Formats: sequence, structure tokens, C-alpha cells
Amino acid sequence: MQGSVAWGWLGPLLVAAFGGVLRFVNLGRPHAVVFDETYYAKDAWTLINYGVERASLGTVEDPIADRMIIAGKTDFLVKCTPPEADPCPLYVAHPPLGKWMIGLGEQIFGMNPYGWRFAGAVVGVLSILILARVARRMTRSTMLGCLAGLLLALDGLHLVLSRTALLDIFLMFWVLAAFACLVADRDWARGRLVAWYETSPLSDHGPGLGARPWRIAAGLCLGAACAVKWSGVFFLVAFAVMSLVWDAGARRAIGLRRPYAGALNRDLTGVVLVMGLLPAVTYIASWTGWFASPLGWGRNWAQATSQGPGFFVFDSIRSWLSYQVQVLGYHTGLDEGHSYQSAPWTWPLLSRPVAFHYPPDKTGCGAGSCAEAVLGVGTPVIWYGGLAALIAMIAWYVATRDWRAGAVLLGYAAGWLPWFYYALADNRTMYLFYAITMLPFMILALTLAAGLIIGRADAAPNRRAVGAAVVGAFTLLALINLGWLYPVLVAELIPHSQWWARMLFRSWV
Repeated sequence: MQGSVAWGWLGPLLVAAFGGVLRFVNLGRPHAVVFDETYYAKDAWTLINYGVERASLGTVEDPIADRMIIAGKTDFLVKCTPPEADPCPLYVAHPPLGKWMIGLGEQIFGMNPYGWRFAGAVVGVLSILILARVARRMTRSTMLGCLAGLLLALDGLHLVLSRTALLDIFLMFWVLAAFACLVADRDWARGRLVAWYETSPLSDHGPGLGARPWRIAAGLCLGAACAVKWSGVFFLVAFAVMSLVWDAGARRAIGLRRPYAGALNRDLTGVVLVMGLLPAVTYIASWTGWFASPLGWGRNWAQATSQGPGFFVFDSIRSWLSYQVQVLGYHTGLDEGHSYQSAPWTWPLLSRPVAFHYPPDKTGCGAGSCAEAVLGVGTPVIWYGGLAALIAMIAWYVATRDWRAGAVLLGYAAGWLPWFYYALADNRTMYLFYAITMLPFMILALTLAAGLIIGRADAAPNRRAVGAAVVGAFTLLALINLGWLYPVLVAELIPHSQWWARMLFRSWV
């Protein structure tokens, strides 16, 4: 590892602090309910206060509750007698963990835009720190680790989702945290195998490695990802396979005669428990509020309590499973068109971002026509550079089988390719911001490519100087690009002509 341990923490912390400034300054702007905040902010408030989601006044077309909330009122729920009667229990399409996290900010700062956006900003900043640290571990370079964190801090889509109360930033956070834990587990397991190799006679399969704390942490994080959105399961499957393949590679690296059989015999059971059972328990635990309350959708509390504790447990599980089946039906049938929907194969090109906020008839900017926008779009320099870096990772992996390139490509594919099926088979409604889970792996690809461009520590000084200049120029372009887009990412009030100048394509409008 190059550099001191102190700088290994101080550098990423400084980068995360820079990202925190971008995310927390004027976090309560716009003072409005933005896009899908109309669902998640209210769901979070009712989870904190009731343990389950509850119905609010109004409709999507006439959001009475949203206007009441912005006016400072909290009596926006539908009144029912008794409270478990329809229509008060609210059917929701996503698990509760992300909304519980949003609700923590509301509990601390109140039911206002700053309160419901606070948790997203926190996990956005933490994801910058985690990415910087995991990139440092993967490259053995503090400088490259800080570069990864800085590029994430400079991405427009990450910035917007960190400043809005949507679920996707929480999904990305838990996926990235799981990946970081597995990278740490890879180093931990190899250290244990080396220690065994130096003190024990060689065998066909090698030893079992016992409890693996980093893998357990990864299982918890993947369960949390699934408890935010079901699409976390894509990463659960991919990372379980990746971890087992890493185990086989480690056993082969120390010279075991049957490394793959060793991984299956010694490691597979642990993978199934930690990457299968543990995430399932974590997911179910996120529904504790629903199990403990008579007020949730489909809870059937009166029926469950009618015939003793044994039947209560059985009927509660049956009702919960029925709820999950209903949610599955909702997701497989979600094909209603939307003006901002986009196909997954267009996401890397940023061709159709989502306008989270664009109220009409704004004034006060010193021009005849003003704009106040929140456009959910990535920083084009980073995304288009990331495409080139991903192609480079494919070539690098084919040529060298480098584990880092393979891990980055797998993570990117897990966040992207499953959506092709839903687009082609189910015609599902999808949006660009779903690609936020792909972003950390795209930036890791950029970071690894930057390392290849700069060269090894023992490369010729002139070569490293030229490579560093190229990487530095790219980073500067990313900073300039974000600075140019910044007003339309954070709802600054600007002349309409300035807003229009920042629309890279007509499809952004």
C-alpha cells in the first residue's frame, strides 16, 4: 500500500467533506415536494409515527397532502374509524428500509424538505468515502482512491439523488458497502490461507476459514439493499458468485491441487448462509413495523389474533407473503408510459434524464423569463469517459484476467443488464436514475484506467508525468462540467436562456 495510513484516511475524508459541501448547502431548496418525494417523504413520516405506511389526503393529480406539508401542517392523513379500516392502510410497492432511513431525518429536523432529504445527503457523502477507501484497497494507491471519491462527488446524478428523498441513493449505498466488504473479505481470506500454507502440510482442498466478519457484513448490507428495493437481489446473486470464485482463485494461488473442489467443499456452505439466509433475515427484519402493528396493508390483525398465538404467527406470515406476491404482481405489470421514461440501453448515453423539478412561471432572476430546475442527469464527462474506461476494462480482463477488472464489470452488469429483460419482455416503465447503482463501478473503471494511464510506480518518470497530466486534465474537465450544470441540478433560479444553454440534447428538455 502506497502512502501512510493517516493519509489513507485523511485524503478520502477530505474528498468526502468536499462532496458534503456540494450536497448539504441549500439542501432544503427547492422548498417543494420534488418528483417521487410525494410518496417517500410521507411514507417515511408515517413509518416513524405509526410503524407502517398510511394513506394521505389527495391524489397524484391533486396532491392536497403535499400542499399541507409545505405549509407546515402534519395532519395530512386520511382519517379512518377504526384506524385499520380502509382506505387508511396504504399499499406500497417497495420495502420499508429506505423510508425508515428517510424518516430518521424527518424525526430530527421535522417534516420539511431539509428533514426528508437529510438522510440521502448523509449516505451520499458516506458513499464517497466508501468508494475512495475501496478504490484505495483495490489499487493500493491513496491518490487513486481519492480520485475515485472525487469523481463520485462530481457526478451530477449522484448529487441530485443525494439531495432528494428517493430510494435509489440508499440502494446504491448498501450495494457499494457490500462490495467494499467483499473486497476486504478477499484480502482477509487470502491472509488466512497464506498463514495456513506457511504452517500446515499442503492438502487437496485446504482449510475451512471459519467465521468471516467482512463477508457477514456484506450479507447484512445486501439484505439491506433488498430491503430498500427488490433490485438489490441482482447484486446479491452476482456478488455471491463473485465471492465464491475469489475463494477458488485464492486456493489455486497457494498451490492447492483441487482449488475449485476446495471452494465448493469449504466455502460454499458459508456463502449460502451468509449471502442467502442472512440477507433474507435482514429483509424480513425490515418489516418489523408491519408485523408489530395492526394498521398495515393486508395485516388482517383481527383474524390473526382470533385463535391464539400459534395461529397469530401462522396467519401473520401468510398475510405477509400475500403482500409480497401483490408487490411482485405490481412490478411485473408496471408498463404505464411516462414522459421521462427511458430504456436501459440509453442510460450510459444520458439521453433522457428526469426533470425532478421545473415549476412554471418563475420570476425574480432579473430576466423576463426564469427557470428553477432539478434535472436528474449525470456529469457527461464522467459518463462518456466511463464508457471508454469500461471498454478498456473488458480488454484488460480478456488479456490478463485481472480480478479488479472482472469485479468492476460484474458490478456494472448486475446493475444494468437485468433491466434489459424487463424492458424487452415486460415493457416495464424505467428511468435513468435507476442507473445510480451502476455509477460506483463505472467510476472504479475510470480509476483503474487512470492507474494504467499513469503507470506503475517503477515506470519511467516521463511516462508517469504524461499519464498524470492526462488524468488530471480529465478530472479538471469533470469539475468544470459539474460547475456548468450545477444550477440546473440544485434548483438555482437562473434566466431561462441560461437553463436552455445547459440542455446538452433536446431530449433533456
